[in-house]
Amino acid sequence: MPSALKWRTLRADLPASLVVFLVALPLCVGIAVASGVPVELGLVTGVVGGLLVGLMPGSSLQVSGPAAGLTVLVAEAVDRYGLAGLGTIVLVAGLLQIGLGLLRLGRWFRAISVAVVHGMLAGIGLLLVAGQLHVLAGADTPPSGLAALTGLPALVGDVTDSGTARVSLAVGSATLVVMVLWDALPGRLRMVPGALVAVVAAAGVSTVRGLPVDTIQVEGLLAAIRPSFGHWGTLADPGVLATIVTFTLVASAESLFSAAAVDRLHEGPRTDFDRELVAQGTGNTVCGLLGALPLTAVIVRSSANVRAGARTKASRVLHGAWLLLFVAAVPGLVGLIPLPALAAVLVHAGGKLLPWRALPELWREHRGEAVVLVVTAAAILGTDMFTGVLIGLGLAVVKTAWETSHVRVTVRADADPVHVAITGNATFLRLPTILTTLDELPDDRTVRLDLGGLRHVDHACRTALDRWIETHDRHASGGVQVVAPRSAEDDRPRPARTTE
Repeated sequence: MPSALKWRTLRADLPASLVVFLVALPLCVGIAVASGVPVELGLVTGVVGGLLVGLMPGSSLQVSGPAAGLTVLVAEAVDRYGLAGLGTIVLVAGLLQIGLGLLRLGRWFRAISVAVVHGMLAGIGLLLVAGQLHVLAGADTPPSGLAALTGLPALVGDVTDSGTARVSLAVGSATLVVMVLWDALPGRLRMVPGALVAVVAAAGVSTVRGLPVDTIQVEGLLAAIRPSFGHWGTLADPGVLATIVTFTLVASAESLFSAAAVDRLHEGPRTDFDRELVAQGTGNTVCGLLGALPLTAVIVRSSANVRAGARTKASRVLHGAWLLLFVAAVPGLVGLIPLPALAAVLVHAGGKLLPWRALPELWREHRGEAVVLVVTAAAILGTDMFTGVLIGLGLAVVKTAWETSHVRVTVRADADPVHVAITGNATFLRLPTILTTLDELPDDRTVRLDLGGLRHVDHACRTALDRWIETHDRHASGGVQVVAPRSAEDDRPRPARTTE
């Protein structure tokens, strides 16, 4: 690369890396706190996402680190299996991601229903917002999403009765307002991330005024890292295995969907999805070995990287270096950040996961997809992430089967004999429609049943049609003339009597 071109690229990548660092810093800390792990582990994951994943091939401009979308999963895993168990889960999930990438299965993650993905993100966003609203008011995060939602009325009473809770809510609300207003500022001002401005302001005011709000507990980087060795026995637990599968699928899907979205934001090289999956798996393997949080590609940091004018992967590598320097040089500054301010950052991030625009558009154009989205989000709220996503995928499959099994039944009662034509795909899903129409035909007239337009007949429909033809022939005064479908022998119904 010519030196002039290198200099122009560095001039673009260096300021972009600083922007991404400023975006990533409060998110790494906030996600760690919400996940129930030491804040240093969130920063470690950010460093790994920059220095390791940033160097690997796959996507050139998207940035990896701890993701708000995995917060609920991580908190549940830590609660059940502890930090040591989390390290093993992340490690094995990373190895599975590497295997999926080497088997060239990365591109197949794009086949997941978009409605299910939106529903998954919406469920995560709702869980995040509902849980962090409690932290915003100085309370503990409830153990489940439903408990967080149902506990909101009681939280209002706690805020009314407690002065400390009111102060905490004021700090968190002010932080949230600053972030929302900052998003409305002109583009050049927004190069400095609103989350960083709001958190720094909240920390400064709380420290100077001596406000009675909880702050972050800092252990130190080396004290927080807990290498994950010797915990392989937990893999015999079916719950651990289910959690590993969930981590693998959710982290992979989120990373690859993020890659597809980032590719639409720039004109540079497109993402190699299989290599990107290997890169994400490598990062998670290292994070698991260090006992840190899992990582994914994150659209917030990635879009900030693109908007800041990044040209190459150097910007994301440098952002990891800035995170490492920050942790090494001034770790004590993290301890000044109020917890309600971080809760506000996560409420803001969770709100962005909600499909404010996608849901109305889906409802207007594809109502079935909108139903899948809402059911997936509701199932995640009512059960857990893995079960909710499985319910969403199952509903998406059923919806697709229903739509592809389109069948049309037309009746010409004025013809002699009565002409009935069934066209399309006759499956058990459409069987009630077919049989209802056939049962309404007159018994005293001959029926000409034209099945020539059927492209597919499953076993249930074939059996039901056979039974109806035999019954109508036996009990009705008119007979049945059947025009057999022009399909394979195994797919067409066996009529009781064929005249053509």
